[in-house]
Amino acid sequence: MPPTLDELLRRARALPREGHRAILGIAGSPGAGKSTLAEHLVRALNGTGEPWVAHVPMDGFHLADAELERLGRRDRKGAPDTFDAAGYAALLRRLREEYGGRSGDTAGPAGDGRGGTAGGGGKGVTAGGGGKGVTAGGGGKGVTAGGGGKGVTVYAPGFERVLEQPLAGAIPVPPSVRLVVTEGNYLLLDTGAWARVRAELDEVWFCELDEAERVRRLVARHEQFGKTHEEAVAWVRRSDQRNADLVAATRDRADLVVPAHVVPAHVVPAHVVPSGPGADDGAGPGCDPGAAGGGEVGGGPG
Repeated sequence: MPPTLDELLRRARALPREGHRAILGIAGSPGAGKSTLAEHLVRALNGTGEPWVAHVPMDGFHLADAELERLGRRDRKGAPDTFDAAGYAALLRRLREEYGGRSGDTAGPAGDGRGGTAGGGGKGVTAGGGGKGVTAGGGGKGVTAGGGGKGVTVYAPGFERVLEQPLAGAIPVPPSVRLVVTEGNYLLLDTGAWARVRAELDEVWFCELDEAERVRRLVARHEQFGKTHEEAVAWVRRSDQRNADLVAATRDRADLVVPAHVVPAHVVPAHVVPSGPGADDGAGPGCDPGAAGGGEVGGGPG
């Protein structure tokens, strides 16, 4: 039996452990509704209190068009080798290691008092307020986030959909965030640098949508961002479909499959700067851009 929205919220809320930041991945083919589900989870779990859940999409790691032109990959934008997969995996690891936690929490194993191990020799780098921030490396002393639970803010790139370009430093992830929701096509890919991504994720959910509806949404999205109908159809058939077939083959590696009817109505993605119509991964004509859906709201884990 497929999960309900309330069950998804309860499952996501239970992921963070004391002293550790959790990362939930949402995978699926282009147009399947990944961003829609991610944004709903973030809004519903955060409620009206202090935000403890953040959305960090994979799309911020698109290579810039100028680099794609240099590499001869501009006509395949969106394929696995048009992203900085290693950079994405490194950010996910940093989000774990630089977690400041609540007062009294550490970013390492319970009772360690020194935080997680970041490896490397030497004394590393100290960052953050009053010199307490993050110590990386240092002869096995590893990562100490914060000092009094203050930690550091990690900045992630966003993606500007009107220009179709990544935007550096667009998404702040403050120390108060205990759950990061990240979504993208290739979270379950096991080739090249993409294979490093899965190891950084506590769980991965796979969004699944009827193929005809998924293609319809993709065509509509491309039209909303400037392509003619003919251009949109050609791009979906040539580039997006190859990528979709590759992603579909990773479905069985997911911890949970989330069918389309569980995903709530379209919500405005906070990570799109500036936001535009249909900016969400699963948006299509007729979607309500302001809906946050039902289900449980508010409150941190526990």
